[in-house]
Amino acid sequence: MSSRVRVLLVEDDLRVARVNRDLLERDPDVHVVGSAATCAQGDALAQALQPDLILLDVHLPDGSGLGLLRHWRSAGRTTDVALITAADDEASVRLALAHGAFDYLIKPFTGQRLAELVARHRARRLNSAASAPRVDQASLDRLLGVTPTTSGVLPRGIDPHTLDRVAQALADAAQAVSAEEIGDRVGLSRVTAWRYLEHLVRAGQAQLDHQYGQAGRPAKLYRHCPLPQKPERLL
Repeated sequence: MSSRVRVLLVEDDLRVARVNRDLLERDPDVHVVGSAATCAQGDALAQALQPDLILLDVHLPDGSGLGLLRHWRSAGRTTDVALITAADDEASVRLALAHGAFDYLIKPFTGQRLAELVARHRARRLNSAASAPRVDQASLDRLLGVTPTTSGVLPRGIDPHTLDRVAQALADAAQAVSAEEIGDRVGLSRVTAWRYLEHLVRAGQAQLDHQYGQAGRPAKLYRHCPLPQKPERLL
């Protein structure tokens, strides 16, 4: 999937809309495909243009952006929507998040914060495109932006030193490997290596693949999955 981001602005202040457009399009991979000044216009353009990201004001001449967001979600539209508004009351923020707002920026905001919003959207979209139709918890956590960690108390039966050895052996592997192969490299039984590999999958440091096309049950193969890096700032 392309890193290009198509943005729809729903903002009744034309000056603010122009400033936001200029800030967004400093990134050559961001294109503002449309701008609306009312809820009705925003709804029509969202359906016609199918943008990747919608930046939505709360106070609009013909209604509330929160009501428009609720309408989109009830209609099944899952487009990332970020509120950009002067509405700084807690009730508006909670309502926006409850209706699935991707982010919430309070005016005035910095160009850097807007760039970070776009970078987070891009990372989420690319992760979503790379995910399988069915996702495990580690894949879902990456999509949600949850940073996995193996720090803290480990589950019973998981030794930290052995875990480090298994993780290193997996990172050194040139391709996806089986629990048996990792066990041979580290000096563990296949079952023990499998237990540690499954822990790394749950922690987001390994990815589980299934090898099909052979008789019997599909083989489980594991590959190293480095912790997600913070997206670079665009401005």
